[in-house]
Amino acid sequence: MRKWHRWLSVFFGIFMLWIAVTGVLSHAAALWPSGAPAAAAMAPPEGFVCPEGWRCMAPRGEEGGFGSLVGLFHHLHSGESFGAAGTAISILSGFVLIFFSVSGLWMYIQMWRNRTRRGLNGRLFWK
Repeated sequence: MRKWHRWLSVFFGIFMLWIAVTGVLSHAAALWPSGAPAAAAMAPPEGFVCPEGWRCMAPRGEEGGFGSLVGLFHHLHSGESFGAAGTAISILSGFVLIFFSVSGLWMYIQMWRNRTRRGLNGRLFWK
């Protein structure tokens, strides 16, 4: 288990770092304070009708700055900007993250059991 954990981290570590950074930037851009939206910017254009079965939001006003980069960061985060290969790597990175969580917990439990069997301290954390 440890060998798989290490080898997968060598390959997928850079992709997981990319996904983490772009995810944080996407949320930061969405939460970035912008000027108060004007009432006219929140209203849909004249004659706009939302298609049946869709949930439509009023179009955003012309924002500038960091807040306008939310879509770009989302496409980079999901891998859509790099086509099918980028999306596949993003999905595989998600599965690898699940594997890292399970295998890391499994390895920790194994180390804890070995320490307890040898009579070393049975605490959850050790020095």
